[in-house]
Amino acid sequence: MRFIVLGYDGNDDKAEERRFAVRKDHLKLAQELTSKGRWLYGCAILGENKKMIGSMIVCDFPDRQTLYKEWLDREAYILGGVWEDLKVNQAEVPPFLEK
Repeated sequence: MRFIVLGYDGNDDKAEERRFAVRKDHLKLAQELTSKGRWLYGCAILGENKKMIGSMIVCDFPDRQTLYKEWLDREAYILGGVWEDLKVNQAEVPPFLEK
């Protein structure tokens, strides 16, 4: 089951500091989930000033419960207070884009 996860950072003065404090842990987990075929694509969302203000990930988990258990409950950007607005939506890929 595919999901699109949008995590938006806080917009306070310490938001960028929180992001960079846990970014290494975020990327380590991202690499682990990518190697397991869970993360399919991800990128930073940039604001008008080209600074990171959030993240977008397309992922593949059997269900929403597994997505939380294997990823979001362990996500450094959540545990570290980086993402203050999280949206998780199920997505469908057209057949011609399936691998």
